[in-house]
Amino acid sequence: MASVTLPISISEVNSLSDEQFEAVFANVIELWPNAAKEVKRKRPFQNVPALCEAFQTYLEDITLEDKLTILKLHPDLAGRLAARGELTAESAGEQRAAGLEGLTPEQKKIMDESNQRYKAKFDFPFIICARENKVQSIIEGLQRRYSNNKEQEITTGINEVKKICKLRILDIVKN
Repeated sequence: MASVTLPISISEVNSLSDEQFEAVFANVIELWPNAAKEVKRKRPFQNVPALCEAFQTYLEDITLEDKLTILKLHPDLAGRLAARGELTAESAGEQRAAGLEGLTPEQKKIMDESNQRYKAKFDFPFIICARENKVQSIIEGLQRRYSNNKEQEITTGINEVKKICKLRILDIVKN
């Protein structure tokens, strides 16, 4: 498969082979290439918002089981994978943009404890669009959203995945 130089135009998106489309958009939803496999069938896209909308609709229309799987594929914010340098390139950049690499020891302790408590309650990691937040708002979100019920958090988590997905698409496709 020929490599694709990013960013690309919407016309280039529409002319990608199926394999190229799947490769380019494989991680717009963290570790979930199935989305690209489905969304490629919606081509041609009129514009970038239409491409983003196709992924958003995909996330709305999948089963609850798939939504839960997607939520569980996300890494903990400032967690073990980050500490070991094992995040996807996208996640690493997003966590860096939010300032999660430079946590104070106290912030790290709060994040670790809050992440564990959240995951124990909901059975998936806390998800927030890191690029739209900084450390303090992430910690506040973790603590505030803990009072939600599981159904609310599934909805909120998927809505955050949609924001992350859109920003990742905008990294790939020039408007």
